[in-house]
Amino acid sequence: MPVQFKPRISSCRRYHVNQNGEPCYSNRFDEVLAFHDISGIFIAPVCKGDAAWHIDLHGRAIYSDRFDRTFGYYCGLAGVVANGRWFHIDVNGSVAYNNRYSFVGNYQEDIVVVCNSDGEYFHIDRLGNTLYSSKWRYCGDFKDGIAVVQADNGLSTNINIEGQFIHGNWFLDLDIFHKYFARAKDDRGWCHINRYGKPSYDDRYTMIEPFYNGYARVETTSGELKVIDELGSTVRILRLPLGR
Repeated sequence: MPVQFKPRISSCRRYHVNQNGEPCYSNRFDEVLAFHDISGIFIAPVCKGDAAWHIDLHGRAIYSDRFDRTFGYYCGLAGVVANGRWFHIDVNGSVAYNNRYSFVGNYQEDIVVVCNSDGEYFHIDRLGNTLYSSKWRYCGDFKDGIAVVQADNGLSTNINIEGQFIHGNWFLDLDIFHKYFARAKDDRGWCHINRYGKPSYDDRYTMIEPFYNGYARVETTSGELKVIDELGSTVRILRLPLGR
């Protein structure tokens, strides 16, 4: 079965174009965002003037309501803003839950980040239920059942969907796990850690990328760029130290 072509955003960002570069519809908006495939139906956020909503492939609104701002559909729900209050709606435009927030993210794995009026971050499910009792200074999306959370002291760690610590180690900065490794920063610099919160090697860097098929690009304090493997061994040099 052929894959349906996903329309692209036009260069002026006011409409979408098909695979031939032709407009998908006659409407023009102030701005459009990318189409997302929701159970075989493409839906995109658009805005014009003070109003924002979602359209189908033909440029038609998929519901009658209008919002201050709209975002893409993830897991069948989209974040919207109305009168300064943030929440999610389904593809029919119906509100997903009763609570309102000062910020909402995009659903990932049927879980989403929200921030309340006190500036506290936490996670809720599709029905708006909180997943755990803790509140955080900041937190990120769940991936493979693990998320990054930041405490009031500025340090970050990883939790599961019950709010339990994965390893209990804290870092100055931390990223989500990607292929069993996460980027982490301690008082010596950046490194990769495993699921137990342990560094994979002793070296530290000023910049590191996530591992891509076992290799990652890193930068040393001298400005050297190189590729390392998951044990921290140098695979190849991309740039010599600056000044050499």
